[in-house]
Amino acid sequence: MIQEFTHHFITDYSYLQVYVLTVIYFLLLYFILGPLFRYTCKVLEKIKALQQIQSTPEPNKNIRYEIKNSFRSILIFGFSSLPIIYFVRTGFVVLLSDSLWVTLVGLAALIIWNEIHFFLVHRVMHWPIFYRYIHYMHHVSKIPTVYSVFSFHPVEAFLLSTVEVTIILFIPLSATAIFLYPLVSILLNYAGHYNYRFGNGSGRNWKLFGTRHSAHHYKNTNQYGFASPVLDKIFAFQKKLK
Repeated sequence: MIQEFTHHFITDYSYLQVYVLTVIYFLLLYFILGPLFRYTCKVLEKIKALQQIQSTPEPNKNIRYEIKNSFRSILIFGFSSLPIIYFVRTGFVVLLSDSLWVTLVGLAALIIWNEIHFFLVHRVMHWPIFYRYIHYMHHVSKIPTVYSVFSFHPVEAFLLSTVEVTIILFIPLSATAIFLYPLVSILLNYAGHYNYRFGNGSGRNWKLFGTRHSAHHYKNTNQYGFASPVLDKIFAFQKKLK
């Protein structure tokens, strides 16, 4: 079913339809998966499988602020499909045939590229001038929630929306991998932004996702990676060598 839909999406729909459907897709991911992820975390907290990182309750005013910014970001994300569709229809980009392995390898490539892409954008966003006028909007969420995942300034939202279009020019992907990637990405975003961690958060193996990125929000630490600390460690090591 996904393959049939993506085929028609790429070949038959007008650019306006492509934009509207992309916006709807992101809205569904944000407004359905977000509350579901939040509810799941609350259930796991009750059985002590998860623990809150910061005990301060979620500020309702910030959640409204996050949703407003995220809705605007989603309208910007809607444009991200248009250049991909154009490149495919004009023959500039050739998509791979869909299969399970091609899709999995494509998703892995997108996850790895997103880690690099996000690190570069995020690092630039912390330069004083960009932080003061652009990235500060994301850091209003001192204790991030599931609703803060897309809470960006329009410029940052645009830059972060270019993950797929900047890799497909160099690495061929299947339509299904492109379609499924926003789902994988937002789940990683929820894990990184919601105020929970596994167990009691102690030990090296627990310092992934929520613990790292939550600390970046409320302490403004020098951690710029998306889901992995690898690039942060590489750049920190290079600084030590200098």
